[in-house]
Amino acid sequence: MSLKTLVTHSVQYNEWVVSKYVNWLSSKSDEQLNKEVISSFPTILATLHHIWQTQEYWWGHIAENDDFDFEKNSAQTGKEEIFSGLKNNSEKLTKYVESLSEADLLKNVKIESPWFQCNFSKYEYIQHIIMHGIYHRGQVVTMGRNVGITDAPMTDYNFWNIYKNDSPLQ
Repeated sequence: MSLKTLVTHSVQYNEWVVSKYVNWLSSKSDEQLNKEVISSFPTILATLHHIWQTQEYWWGHIAENDDFDFEKNSAQTGKEEIFSGLKNNSEKLTKYVESLSEADLLKNVKIESPWFQCNFSKYEYIQHIIMHGIYHRGQVVTMGRNVGITDAPMTDYNFWNIYKNDSPLQ
């Protein structure tokens, strides 16, 4: 399997999982989504907002437009905006990666921020986005159990891989 195929599958999987989570959590009450639970972030919505914000941040570097503004994007927003933003960013990332060549994925992008400096390939940053989202979505499932949400969808990569040819983003 080529790097291009692997990274493309990763972002397609991420988009599918985000869709599953948005569909799953859309029917949950605002009280459940905003109930404070001990975790990295205090609520399910705050965690989802963080995933979205982080995807947007890394998107700016990967796409080499560096237009992410932490100040502007740090304010907590409502459920629908978070869900929509997360889905839109995941779709944008998939389309972008699908348009890249293997050479594009191997291109290094230097980042100099107040917190760190690095010079890694685009595919490494893309993998970071995917792994970061997986980490926090696991927290969302655990947080959900603590507020009475026990019907999390199956989102293992292998599950997506087996069924990816059925219907996109089912």
